[in-house]
Order: sequence, then structure tokens, then C-alpha cells
Amino acid sequence: MQQKTKIDAEDGKQELVITREFDLPLELLFKAYAEPEIVEQWMGTKVLKLENKKHGSYQFETSDAKGNVVFQANGVIHEFSPNHKITRTFEMENTPFDVQLEFLEFEQLTDDTSKLNMHIVYKSVALRDQMMQIGFAPGINMAHNRLQDIVSKLK
Repeated sequence: MQQKTKIDAEDGKQELVITREFDLPLELLFKAYAEPEIVEQWMGTKVLKLENKKHGSYQFETSDAKGNVVFQANGVIHEFSPNHKITRTFEMENTPFDVQLEFLEFEQLTDDTSKLNMHIVYKSVALRDQMMQIGFAPGINMAHNRLQDIVSKLK
């Protein structure tokens, strides 16, 4: 089955360009990235902090069934323009991956459809390639599928 989330990983570059069209109005797609309750549902993680403003920050944490923390991520929000753009850093704690820079742009296609354009910049080509090798592409596609399913029920 073809993935709906498209990833362009050009050889020799330390970036990814990710696009996905959603059957969601622009405002709902943006809320999926801005409202902690919705982020928790589609990402399957706990939002410890989400300060949607310039120089704001965020923290996510995921635990297993026994309560052991298995994933932690955090970052700084550099730009927050409702229904338009989020620029942020993203760092996974306790992993070999350095911080990455993410540019998320939200685009209205029709009254009922929208598009997410993500540009992610890594410290090196090797780190970008390593991220792709650990299953990033199918993982983000699955997450976007969950986002579509969960947020479409909010219409």
C-alpha cells in the first residue's frame, strides 16, 4: 500500500522534505499540532509542556505499560503563526541523534482539505540517513494516518 505521507530524501543532503494532504480543514490540521489533548492522541505520547509562542518550549514523554519512560523529546518553538507556520527544534533525549530543526507549514487546499509541508534539517547527512534507516518514513506515515482518523472525528 502506498504511503500518503511523501518523504523526499535527496542523496547527499542533510534534510528531509515531507508532505501530506489531509481530508481536514486547515484549522483542524493546525489544532492537531497545537492543542496538547489532540497531540497526545495521535502521537501516542504525554504532553508535559506545550507553549505555543515565540521562544516557547515543549516536552513529550512516553511510558510503557509498567510506567517506565521509553521516549522523551523536547524543543524550542521559534515561530508560531496560527494556521500557517511552526518553526521549532526537536530533540530526542537519550538517543544518538542531535537536535534537528523543523519548519512546518500548513496550507489550505479547499474548505475541507489541507496540506502539511515539513522541512527537517539534520546536523549531518549521516544523521539524516540514520533516521531514515530506523523506520522514520513508515512511522510518520502511521502517525499521520492516526492524526487523520482522530481529528476527522472532531469535524
